[in-house]
Amino acid sequence: MTTDKINPNKNEAYDAIVTRTSVRQYLNDAPVPEVLVEALLRAAMSAPTAVNSQPWAFVVVNDRDVLDRLGAALPYARMLSRAPLAIVSCGVGDKFLSGDDEPLWVQDLSAASENILIAANAFGLGAVWTSVFPHADREKTVRDILGLPADIYPLNVIVVGRPARKQQPRDKWNPDAVHYNHW
Repeated sequence: MTTDKINPNKNEAYDAIVTRTSVRQYLNDAPVPEVLVEALLRAAMSAPTAVNSQPWAFVVVNDRDVLDRLGAALPYARMLSRAPLAIVSCGVGDKFLSGDDEPLWVQDLSAASENILIAANAFGLGAVWTSVFPHADREKTVRDILGLPADIYPLNVIVVGRPARKQQPRDKWNPDAVHYNHW
């Protein structure tokens, strides 16, 4: 590909990435269609993983009572009370690598979670990542509410829905943060 044919402003994938915002306000009466839920999960499972371990499982939450309980219990997920959907990204302990590589599950699940956020934006949905791991109290809360087995580790709760309003993405480009070949 020659550089004269590269135009980032006319690339749908690039656009979905750079226009992604953290959406915290949703239209209550707009459920996320199952076909889009599956598409978000397919995007998640397309993420790279260390030695293709795929140490993930996802809990889809669309029950109003469960969403409300999570929203009331998690300090940075109050918006769940107004959202129709959450996806909880979980690490599956028996798929973790061993030794020094065990913590790589966090990177693997982070890549999968970012794919969910980008795909949500591409489909006109809004989403926000709310942290669970490494906070023991939040992990216990999610574990208790969702009935997670002992070897399943919640990384985050991704809140998803139709945005209540259009948000302008922040331009986070900072050339001072870029270094070539050495610091």
